[in-house]
Parts: sequence; C-alpha cells; structure tokens
Amino acid sequence: MRGWWQDLTDLVLPAECGGCGTPRVALCARCRAALCGAAPRRVRPVPEPPGLPVVHAAAAYEEAVRAVLLAHKERGALALVGPLGEALAGAVRASLAYGDEGARGAKGARGTTAGGAGAVPVLLVPVPSAGRAVRARGHDPVRRIALAAAGELRRRGVPARVLGALRQRRPVADQAGLNSRERRANLSGALGTVPGAGPLLRGAGHVVVVDDLMTTGASLTEAARALGGVDGVQGEGDDQAHRTGPHRARNGAENQIGNQPSRGEGNGTAGVPANALVARAKGAAKTVSAAVVAASPDSFKINRN
Repeated sequence: MRGWWQDLTDLVLPAECGGCGTPRVALCARCRAALCGAAPRRVRPVPEPPGLPVVHAAAAYEEAVRAVLLAHKERGALALVGPLGEALAGAVRASLAYGDEGARGAKGARGTTAGGAGAVPVLLVPVPSAGRAVRARGHDPVRRIALAAAGELRRRGVPARVLGALRQRRPVADQAGLNSRERRANLSGALGTVPGAGPLLRGAGHVVVVDDLMTTGASLTEAARALGGVDGVQGEGDDQAHRTGPHRARNGAENQIGNQPSRGEGNGTAGVPANALVARAKGAAKTVSAAVVAASPDSFKINRN
C-alpha cells in the first residue's frame, strides 16, 4: 500500500519519464507525443466480440505508451494521470464527434455533445476494477484517468462528468493469459449497474464507457451489455450490426448494445436500423460508445472508416 508521502513525492519530484526513463521529468516531450500527439482513431479487435460498442483509442499499446500505462497502473506513477487523461479526453471527443455525425445523418439532430452552444451532458462510465486489485495497487487507475479526462473535457467546453455506474456482481479471474474466448466467458454477466444509476444515465446526452486499455474488447462488451439493461440506454449504430443478431435485456425489451439493425420483418419498416426504432419507441434513448487510452496495434490496422 502506497503512503501519502510517496504520492506527494511522485507529483513534486518525478524520478524519471514514465515512457523512456529520461531523468527528472514525469513524461518527456517525445513520449507525450506518442501518447497524445496522434488523432484518436476508431479501433476494432480481432476477433471482434458480438456486442462491442463503437470504440475510439488515442494511441497504440506499444513501446512508450505501454510503459506509461504500466507505470501509472502498477507502479503508482500518479504524475502521469494528466497526460493520460488528456489522451483519453481526445478519444472521448472522437467518440462524440462520431456519434453526432451519425445522429445528424439519422434524424437531423441540431444539438451537439462535442462542446459549444447547445452541448448536452456526457457521462464517462469507467470499467470497474476488482476490489482486490484496487487495494493491491493503492488506487483505481481507470477511475483516476477518467476523472482527469472529464476535467480536460470541461476545460474544452464539453459538460462531462464521471459516473461509477457499474459494479462487479461476481468475482472474475485475472485476465492475464486468457485468450479472447476465455475472457468473454470470464466476464459474461459479471457486471451490473449500481442502484440509482438509471436516472443519471437516462439524463445524459451520451454515455461513454472508458478504460485505459482495449485488447480483446471483452471488458467493454460486458460493460455495454450491463448498461444496456437500463431502460432508455442503447448501443451506437454501426455496420457491424449486419453481422450479429439482436440482444435482449433482462426486462425483455430490445436494447441494441451490439449495434444490430432490424430487418424490419413484421413492423413495416424494412431496412430501418433497430436502434432508430428503439429510440423512436422510447422517445429519449441514449447511445453508449467507448473510448480508451490505448488499444492493441492490430486493432488500428483494420480500421474501416
């Protein structure tokens, strides 16, 4: 367990760059550029799990970026939270811009979640860490980065806040060493929403699931599934929808977490995306997307936007 004096020392007197080891600087200019310098991009893991929301990442998980994330998460290098929050905020802004473009195309929406006049509230929902991991590390790295990202977004005019809407419903195994199929099985049904989260989620203009890293996408998929059980919250439309079937929430209502379109059978709306139908029926459905600091390099290579 880290002491408060260790945290203060890290903030005031950083020993070395978290990315490359350059002395007397928390993060050198070169490593900051690797983390925050590129435009965030849409990413998809291989294989892509059914139900994965639209995900944007700030950087590829390699070299300096990998070192920075591990230094913050495992070694408690808290001075790195600022640039990590900046990187995540960039990925969130890309996610909001993507969602706004889709909304304008689908229904001529005039409001915006990217900032400026008429901006609507944005909720950042961190993927929850296991309690034992938080205790071992002495901090919750994903929540800490999410808070920094929300602050950065607000400074840029985006009314963002962090909501700890998710909790672990059962213990899960350590994900290290598990392949994509095993990770999906490990996390399936593991998350739920905290009491009282529903009204806050429904009151947001956009809900963004956030994490520090995406590898297989299993955690983000499970988080989106859990949030989709809240009436009025749904996944963001996507061309992946044509490859997956509809999901059903526990309340029996059709919630489009996996971005699945409806074929229109039996409803007289052939070819209309099911997301639009659900939104039309509920009146004020919110979309769920995802943003991460980093993703596996392969997930960048198959970007199809």
